[in-house]
Amino acid sequence: MRTELRILLAISLVLLVMVGSNLLFPPPPPPEGPDTPMEVLDETGVEGQRGDTDTSEEISIPEAFIERDPVEFEQIIPTAREEAPGREVVVEGPLYRLRFSNEGALLEGVELTGYPDLSQGGFVQLIPEWSAGWLGRMLTAGSDTLDLSGETFHVEPAGGLDLVTDPDNNRLRFAYVHESGFQFIVEYTFDPNSYEVEVDGTAGLPDRPLDRGVVVTGIGSGLAVVEADSAGDERMSAFVSRDGAGAIRSTPISGADAEVVNGPLDWVGVRNRFFALGIFGETRETGAVDHLGQLSVEARVGGGVTLNVSQELGPGGHFGHSLYLGPQDQDMLEEVGRSFNQVNPVGWSFLRPIIRPFASIVLKVLVFLHDTAGLSYGLALVVFGIAMRIVLWPLNHKAMQSQLRNMAVQPLVQEIQAKYKNDKKKQQEEMMKLYKEHGFNPLGGCVPMLLPWPVLIALFFVFQNTIELRGVPFLWLPDLAGPDPYYVLPLLLGVSMWVLQWVSLRSIDNPNPTMKMMMWMMPIMMMVMFIWFGWASGLSLYYLTANLATLPQQIYVANQRKNMRGKPPPVRRKGRFSALRAGS
Repeated sequence: MRTELRILLAISLVLLVMVGSNLLFPPPPPPEGPDTPMEVLDETGVEGQRGDTDTSEEISIPEAFIERDPVEFEQIIPTAREEAPGREVVVEGPLYRLRFSNEGALLEGVELTGYPDLSQGGFVQLIPEWSAGWLGRMLTAGSDTLDLSGETFHVEPAGGLDLVTDPDNNRLRFAYVHESGFQFIVEYTFDPNSYEVEVDGTAGLPDRPLDRGVVVTGIGSGLAVVEADSAGDERMSAFVSRDGAGAIRSTPISGADAEVVNGPLDWVGVRNRFFALGIFGETRETGAVDHLGQLSVEARVGGGVTLNVSQELGPGGHFGHSLYLGPQDQDMLEEVGRSFNQVNPVGWSFLRPIIRPFASIVLKVLVFLHDTAGLSYGLALVVFGIAMRIVLWPLNHKAMQSQLRNMAVQPLVQEIQAKYKNDKKKQQEEMMKLYKEHGFNPLGGCVPMLLPWPVLIALFFVFQNTIELRGVPFLWLPDLAGPDPYYVLPLLLGVSMWVLQWVSLRSIDNPNPTMKMMMWMMPIMMMVMFIWFGWASGLSLYYLTANLATLPQQIYVANQRKNMRGKPPPVRRKGRFSALRAGS
């Protein structure tokens, strides 16, 4: 394959992999207001409308939930009338600070104390300021709907939890009790050393729990923007689900349409670039159903969507699930299990089987160099770039030798093409003879040169959502996962690409105009793309290092080309070529 064709092929790959992701996932408009009331479709296909609740009046419990006249019962939990609404309940742990409200048992704040907010300062806050809160619940039975998101709950312990000083006291209980005796109880169990939270609940009368019904849990409208590159953070925002067959479905929040994703579902996730919320169906001793029913996606006024997840009540009126509220750390996500590490799928579905293994290996190598070798992630990238060129040196050398043979044989190729231009069969036969005698192979110099591309593509996706690289500085770079604020690396990258091509063209007697044009166009195009799209500075650091490490080999091959000028084409002799023997 000629040099200009190889360059055009490389350009096509660059555009396909890098530009395509920005075109397929454009930045969504920023949210303009709080979550909008939405319709929820229950398992029977009956719609229920969430409306405003007046907490000053006692809620009316449909007969479907109690199935008998109100009776007197021994109250061990205060009723809604005895609680003051709007009281904040805090769970303080080593990894996070969670803020609940006794009104609706809503989760109003998730602060991850181990990660800085690169957008507004402070710590990462997963729930947007404009959100009405997460984990509000509705209960449906047939055509009846009971909205508990605005009701006042009794909380035990009333003062919240301090998992730092008292890690064994790790359960928080919300209970709503109606005058009729109807109870709706939700209990959270926290692990101080994990971002996972277990949730158990029951619904019904004390002596007659609900034996049918669906609990609908709200999981908000997306995560807060916490990156300096707010457009990039919003572009990565999506909701993801995994069904019972293991199929992963990811939908960008930007431009999402109202829909119902039918179950059974193993889990539903909401993510941005580096963080995720996950809700999982779990099997528990209480007999709760071990899967989620469906994901309801409803449009919000002013744009965006609101997400709700349903789960059927199990025996004894029980329901249960678990939550993940934390970073997209691959080790942590793998510990969660059920393929939750795919909440942020790497690449597009048709390329994922190829890209994921490369991305996993690249990430493990970088983490090893950082944790075991004690290198900063910036130096780890430099070492990795040099190491890749050393590993690929034999393949590159073989490819460049093949280029030399092809260039030397080109006069013979052109002679055959001209002599047998009207006899394609004879032309093919002569080309095969040429291949056997001189080792001419049009693809010999092209295929090995494409081997570094899977690594480069994998690195592109690694830098998109690798939490280990988030906010990591190196030299003048404030964040290896973000763009170079001074454009130094993109400019140096362009210069290195130009130098490599200049060295190559100097050894060619009469380079064609296309090659001369591409010597300028390719570096300029790459510089513009890195600057315009704000690609990670770590990616340009790796690419620049790899180019510089390739320069000695490029100079060596250029000298070989000069030495071959005026010499006859190499002849195959016992698997080797006489004209190249001195330089092979």
